[in-house]
Amino acid sequence: MSRVIIPAGYRAPLSVYELQRAIEFIKSNFQVNLGNALNLRRVSAPLFVEASSGLNDNLNGYERPVGFDIPDIGKQAQVVQSLAKWKRLALKRYEFNVGKGLFTDMDAIRRDEVLDNLHSVYVDQWDWEKVIAREDRNEAYLRRTVRDIVGAVCETNDALGIAFPSLHTKLDREVFFITTQELEDRWPDRTPKERENLIAAEHHTVFLMQIGGRLRSGKPHDGRAPDYDDWSLNGDILMWNPVLECAFEISSMGIRVDEQSLDRQLRESGCDDRRSLPFHRMLLAGELPLTMGGGIGQSRLCMLMIGTCHIGEVQSSLWDEQTMRACADAGILLL
Repeated sequence: MSRVIIPAGYRAPLSVYELQRAIEFIKSNFQVNLGNALNLRRVSAPLFVEASSGLNDNLNGYERPVGFDIPDIGKQAQVVQSLAKWKRLALKRYEFNVGKGLFTDMDAIRRDEVLDNLHSVYVDQWDWEKVIAREDRNEAYLRRTVRDIVGAVCETNDALGIAFPSLHTKLDREVFFITTQELEDRWPDRTPKERENLIAAEHHTVFLMQIGGRLRSGKPHDGRAPDYDDWSLNGDILMWNPVLECAFEISSMGIRVDEQSLDRQLRESGCDDRRSLPFHRMLLAGELPLTMGGGIGQSRLCMLMIGTCHIGEVQSSLWDEQTMRACADAGILLL
């Protein structure tokens, strides 16, 4: 079923050739800006992990990973849904010290994704992770890192505007911080997505904090796996998208669970069975570094900065017939 929205009077902001040049410009510039802002080094990352390792991200808990067997080694593998856990283990294996981190190009398949202008079965993002000290597991450090990331985004967008003068996307460097409970208290009768749209329309660049735990209404704002982010020290970076006139998530991130918060969140979410997995045993035993990290959507950033209305304009994926027909009728080329 097509959920595509074509804004009135929309036209592709660049020719197909110039669009590809702009995508290349954004990706090459942003990874440099991000690495400099957070003291990160690029590493190689897996496309798949062993199914029994516990390293794959189960996202909201219902998405089915794509699995396959590898006969020559006699094991089952899963295409990653994100690298949230793998990155933390890599920081230990690669002997990164406090204050240093890694980033990588992450490609994933999320076959149960509900497809629309912003969501695709194919996910591409910069996954990053950084070793932090115990005393940095606090909201002030989280806020400072968010501002650094937003600064890297805005610097890339400013450079894009110089390289491609026909593009006029304006992004707000000033970040408005708000918790999910404060958002619910402000608009208790609205859905979580409606609340995000309202706050982003008002403040343009927003960091929505504390996602995963239940609010006073009895429901969480959104789902989060219990074994990577500390639900009290995480959040989403939202920016206002003027083309689609909605809140536009560019990053999910946070300070990761330590032994105490992992123990608590596994109990709260009914996931105690994960305690026996190799990754979780190491974490509960205090054998992994304390970290923070997140993912930053590559196609999302390209959409926002270039001003396209559909993610299929900046990445290659598969779409239903109705979506392809609606886009073709509007003169929109899906790659």
